[in-house]
Amino acid sequence: MNSIKDFQTNESIRDKEIRVIDENGAMLGVMPLQEALRLANDKELDLVKVSPEAKPPVCKILDYGKFRYEQSRRLKDAKKNQRFTTIKEVRTSVRVQDHDLQVKVKNIQKFIGDGDKVKVSVRLRGREMVYAEKGRELLLRIKDMIGDDCVIERAPRAEGRNYTMFLAPKKQQQQQ
Repeated sequence: MNSIKDFQTNESIRDKEIRVIDENGAMLGVMPLQEALRLANDKELDLVKVSPEAKPPVCKILDYGKFRYEQSRRLKDAKKNQRFTTIKEVRTSVRVQDHDLQVKVKNIQKFIGDGDKVKVSVRLRGREMVYAEKGRELLLRIKDMIGDDCVIERAPRAEGRNYTMFLAPKKQQQQQ
């Protein structure tokens, strides 16, 4: 999307021929720049280049101040409607006790309820590497304990001495 300062207006337009659209949105056709400037001046409006990549470039006859205001409102609304997802991380060990695991699952459910993605990692220390498959099983057990509130965005995967899995809220997955 163009920022507000990117638009060329009136005499700063350097193209010889342009495609012109009037203030009502009607196509006036391709014409020399001087003729388009004269039309804009007759209506006491500005000539604004809205599509510089087109061949020939597209210019609109409009009130530039009003146009800038509408553009800034659109940008503000677009920013307001953006949803930033953060990734929360929950770490555990293969030797985690049942109650501790329930507390971690409760935290994961809270994060997912808030609309955040969750990275669940199981770290394997020392000789636990021999039983690396237990880390994967623990991650799948955590997913089962959480239930249907989330989806697995990335399946359990070994990364060095850790097993990691990414969970995402179901609502967010459907929007994408």
